[in-house]
Amino acid sequence: MQIKTHHKIDNSLSGYPISIEEGKTATVKLITDERMIADEKGLIHGGFIFSSADYCAMLTVNHPNVVLGGAEVKFLKPLKLGQNAIFQSEVISQEGKKITVKVVGYIEDSNQQFFEGLFKCYILDKHVLE
Repeated sequence: MQIKTHHKIDNSLSGYPISIEEGKTATVKLITDERMIADEKGLIHGGFIFSSADYCAMLTVNHPNVVLGGAEVKFLKPLKLGQNAIFQSEVISQEGKKITVKVVGYIEDSNQQFFEGLFKCYILDKHVLE
């Protein structure tokens, strides 16, 4: 598994790569912790969930110059402290440098789906900041 993108990601906040089949699929595990909670009940903030799903999509494409152009997501159930998440992705279409990746999130222990999204990824000729 050779990771070619997003080398500076803090895996403790955005998830740990489990597997990559470049241009096809990826799997990322998000281990929840106290930094991610939004309230006293232990609700995990959606930003961390989105970050992990986005990272999974980027790893699916696995190109040094991949960027996110847009996303349509659904938060189907809450995720709480102590529950870890598994994100699985697959490329559902590719038109030149535009790649649409579907990402589904599951609560690890129960295997219940709690998230789904479509991520529109683009491979640029050079880094977005150049």
